[in-house]
Amino acid sequence: MKTLYLWLNLGSFIVPFLFSFHPKIQFYKKWKSLFVGILAMMAIFIPWDILFTHRGFWGFNPEYLTGWYLFNLPVEEWLFFICIPYACIFTHYAVTTLAPRFSMRLKSFQIVYFILVTSLIVTLWYQYDHWYTLVNFIYALLILGVGYNFFRTTLPAFFTTYIIILIPFFLVNGVLTGSWIEAPVVWYNNEENLGIRLGTIPIEDTIYNLGMLLTVFLVTEKLEQKKITHD
Repeated sequence: MKTLYLWLNLGSFIVPFLFSFHPKIQFYKKWKSLFVGILAMMAIFIPWDILFTHRGFWGFNPEYLTGWYLFNLPVEEWLFFICIPYACIFTHYAVTTLAPRFSMRLKSFQIVYFILVTSLIVTLWYQYDHWYTLVNFIYALLILGVGYNFFRTTLPAFFTTYIIILIPFFLVNGVLTGSWIEAPVVWYNNEENLGIRLGTIPIEDTIYNLGMLLTVFLVTEKLEQKKITHD
């Protein structure tokens, strides 16, 4: 069990990595843009993670860790910010490459976007005293605003594939938060979140995941667009 978190990361990564060389997908050609996006995301999310861990807003069960730490974060947590975004962004580009019409229409996207943004704002208005909720939702609103204003043509497809991405997200994050195992790999201080769980997953995690992936996606898209312009 000491390697559970490690294997969850590697298991999420290995299949997308191998299929990155599929002749119809060729995701490896986006690696440079992708890894810049991952580094940009980590520059935001790693300090956030370190601070929240230090403050006791969440933490990690040593029973499921190898025991290697960097800046008080388990090495598995560092790998999480590489393996999970890689797998999820691969899923997006694989789906949009193999099924380019698999995207909600602009009007449908605008409705979903409006409902999501409104829900985040209303929740913040009444529940601003929970640190995970506060920081998480504010960041999501900021990155959603950037996406809507500068990437409106590609954002509907991302929102559509995100529905697919949520399936493995619930499986992996379910295990991390205690589903099907004796104790959670990652525990949360419920005083700093809404206390609403989807199974064992704090509802904030769905927005955290969206903000994380959207950060990687927008940077990747920007760099890929520059490549096309230069070519």
